[in-house]
Amino acid sequence: MRLRRKRRLVRCLLKRHQLQPISDKTSDIQRGDILLMSVLRNEKIRLPYFLEYYRKLGVDHFLFVDNDSADGSGDYLASQPDTSVWRAKASYKKASFGLDWSNCLLREYAHGHWVLTVDPDEFFIYPFCDTRPVRALTDWLDGCAVRSFGTMLIDMYPQGPVDQYPYSEGQDPFEIARWFDAGNYMITKNPDYKNLWIQGGPRARVFFRDNPGKAPALNKIPLVKWDRRYVYVSSTHSLLPRGLNQVYDEWGGEKTSGALLHAKLISTLGEKAREEMQRGQHYRRSGEYRAYAEGLDEKPVFWCDQSEKYINWRQLEILGLMSKGNWA
Repeated sequence: MRLRRKRRLVRCLLKRHQLQPISDKTSDIQRGDILLMSVLRNEKIRLPYFLEYYRKLGVDHFLFVDNDSADGSGDYLASQPDTSVWRAKASYKKASFGLDWSNCLLREYAHGHWVLTVDPDEFFIYPFCDTRPVRALTDWLDGCAVRSFGTMLIDMYPQGPVDQYPYSEGQDPFEIARWFDAGNYMITKNPDYKNLWIQGGPRARVFFRDNPGKAPALNKIPLVKWDRRYVYVSSTHSLLPRGLNQVYDEWGGEKTSGALLHAKLISTLGEKAREEMQRGQHYRRSGEYRAYAEGLDEKPVFWCDQSEKYINWRQLEILGLMSKGNWA
C-alpha cells in the first residue's frame, strides 16, 4: 500500500505540466481556510448554484480543473473572486480519470486544510447543516482527531421523466429532483482498501437492473484534513493511507457521517451521456454513460411507490442513510 501511494504521488507530479493556470488566486488562501476541489467539463449550467450552495456552507476558496470545456465553464469560473482555475487539455482517462490532476493540486495547495472534493452535481449534507456551517463540523472533527468524513451518495430524481422538467442555469436542482430511494442498497467491504462499497438506488433499478453489480458505487469520502502524503486512488471512494477509509464503526456504534445529494438525474443527463459516450474517457470505456444514453431512449421514470420526498438531513438519519453519531 505504501508503494501504491508513492506511485500515485509520482503520477500526479508527472502530470503537473498538463495543468495550465487560467486564474491562480491561491495566494489569497489563508491558514485554516476550508477548500473545495473539483474537476469538470462543460458544466457551466450547474456552476452558479453550485458556487452559491458551497459559499453558504462556508467554503473559503475553490480549486477547479477545467478539462477543456467548450461551454465557457473555465472563463466563468475565472471571473469569480474566490476561485482558482487550471485548464487541462490532456486525456481525462490517462490522468486516472482526473485524479492525477486533483491529487497534484491538493498536494500543492491543500496541505493542512480541510478540503471537500466533489463533482459539480454533488451537494454535501451533514448533521445540523441547516443551522451550523461546515467549519463547525471540521472544528469538531479536529477536536476528535478525525481526519476524514464519510458520506453516501444519494441519487435524487423527479417524479416523472427527466426531460419533462427542464433545468435552467442557476436553478436549485432539487426544486426538480426532490425524490430518492430510502432502501434498495447493497453494502460490502473492500478487502484491500478497507472502505465500504455501496451500490443500489434508482440507477441500479433502472439502468443496471439486469446486472446490479455493474451499478455505480455510492460510497464517498469527500471531506479530508489534507496532508501532502495523501492521495485519492478511486474517485473519492477510497484514499491512501487506507486508515482514512475507515469512516465507519465496526464495534456496534455509529460514526458521524453525512450524505451527498446527487443531482445527476435531471434533464441535462441525456446530452451529457451522449457526449461522454462518444469521448470514451470514463471508466470501463464510458460503459456507465452508454447505459444512461440507451436507457433514456425509453424515457424511464425513476419514481416509484417506495420513493421518499426529501425533507432534510434528519429524515436521512431516521432512514439510516447518515448519522450524527455522538456529535450533539
